[in-house]
Amino acid sequence: MLTELRIRNFAIIDAVVLPLAPGLNVLSGETGAGKSIIVGALGLLVGERATADLVRPGADRAVVEGTFELGDAPELRAQLDDRGIDCEDGVVVLKREVPASAGGRARAWINGTAVTASGLADVGRALVNVHGQHEAQSLLDPEAQRRILDAFAGAQTQAAAVARAHGALVAARHAVADLVARRDAAQKRADYLQHVAREVTDAKLVEGEEQKLDDEARRLSHAEELRALAGDLSLALEGEEGAVLGTLGALHKPLAALQRIDPTVARLQELYDAAFYALEELSREVQAYGETVEHDPARLAEVERRRDLVFRLVKKYGGSIAAALETGREARAELSLLDSAALDLRELDASATAAEAALTEAAKALTKARQKAASRLAREVEAQFPGLGLEDGRFHVVLTPRAETAAAGAEDVEYRVALNVGHDARPLSRVASGGELARVMLALKTILAGVDRVPTLIFDEVDAGIGGKVGQQVGDAMRRVAAHHQVFAITHLPQIASRAHHHIRVRKGAKDGVTTADIEVLDGDARVEEIARMLGGDADSATSRAHAREQLAAGAGGAGMTDGAGGAGSTDGARVAAKPATAPRPGGTSARSPRRG
Repeated sequence: MLTELRIRNFAIIDAVVLPLAPGLNVLSGETGAGKSIIVGALGLLVGERATADLVRPGADRAVVEGTFELGDAPELRAQLDDRGIDCEDGVVVLKREVPASAGGRARAWINGTAVTASGLADVGRALVNVHGQHEAQSLLDPEAQRRILDAFAGAQTQAAAVARAHGALVAARHAVADLVARRDAAQKRADYLQHVAREVTDAKLVEGEEQKLDDEARRLSHAEELRALAGDLSLALEGEEGAVLGTLGALHKPLAALQRIDPTVARLQELYDAAFYALEELSREVQAYGETVEHDPARLAEVERRRDLVFRLVKKYGGSIAAALETGREARAELSLLDSAALDLRELDASATAAEAALTEAAKALTKARQKAASRLAREVEAQFPGLGLEDGRFHVVLTPRAETAAAGAEDVEYRVALNVGHDARPLSRVASGGELARVMLALKTILAGVDRVPTLIFDEVDAGIGGKVGQQVGDAMRRVAAHHQVFAITHLPQIASRAHHHIRVRKGAKDGVTTADIEVLDGDARVEEIARMLGGDADSATSRAHAREQLAAGAGGAGMTDGAGGAGSTDGARVAAKPATAPRPGGTSARSPRRG
């Protein structure tokens, strides 16, 4: 429910705070006072196109902000949660800002989180339907019409079953198409794949062998030099004269004598022993290494051939032995697909056939429910037309079979109307008159009030071209819808205004030489005065006021209105005090913007 609408610097509006209540809210005022501008501000708030000419002259930007109470709306809460928007307290604030400069960029927020205009529109459409002249609102959307019919038919379960069956069929067909594509690709590449698989397999590649081959090739190509170096080391360690081990052995006797005289130098003996034994080990290792080094031209040639093979395959198949081995595995897997594809395709085709049969059965059940509900919905909506001034109107729910069953079923759903004798039925979105369109919407809403989940409905020009008894009937219809939704109507008719639960008047004035619009919440005598004005008489005459009280009493415009507005308990002559647009709204208190001019 929309609880408050704040508008600043929008068209002729300077700054207003529009408080709304549950039930039927009406906005009245003289022609040109700015009533439709308020509807335009609401449209901007729910994602309509923003242009610089919307900004009030002299202002740098226009701002529209709406506060909504979610109530029980799990789908909308989930949508906000998916967008990372917090609404733990059940309050959603939409805000739209339009700069005055033509090159400026409009901005939007939801609960303080910046969003795109399309994101604002997605959430806004779930909160508010604005029904005005040629507005492409949710009821004009074929998908919405289909959802409403299914809800009216109680066929949501069948619709969900069709969507699931269609998803299963699509998945099965994708699996078949994918396997066929992979099989065909493998067939085209069979010779190449066989070559790759054979080449990689025959090579018997081993991860890490590149380094081992490099090391071995280096040893073999320097074999004579390595043997000579090993011999030199061995000779230096254990040669006949001046060898390291011989010289080191001569140190044993003086070190032992030193230790006998001063036992505290035992540590020196330990160091000597460690050095001697280490050099002995080094000598043995050098000798053993020298014996392993052989000059083997045949082995060197073999290693070089292996290195060339590994290098070529690595370069050809991915840059590493691991990549080359994976390429070989993939080639073998594709080749194996050619052997198993026929069996796998038979199984997948069987699954697709079963999924198609399941979809057909689910779609038949949904079609049957839709056909039964379509004629009933058409009759019930059409029965509303005479009471809404559309005596010659006819309403049709057209089910057009689709060439192929889709996720939404085997048929397209479209609402069509013929509002004049001799005229063909046309799609709802092509109704010429904004007033007629609004009344068709109202007829639908009257029937579907318990089905439609959008909490707030805005009707502009719903009273175009009607009056008298039809106006009363339209007002009664709005009150019926208001039992399930918050309804906000802009009206010129006292018959409709008198049936409101909450009445707001808009007036045009001036501020600093610039036209401005202000609002006022009406109660008691103030409301009697406005109804009298709308009746076309002298608002101050006793006759006009008495007539206005009769209208309010007949319309049950609110408890306690028939005395001060002609009954006990009214606040005769009371008007709700003005408040600035920036002030917080007290709980449950209505308010209007300051008077201008």
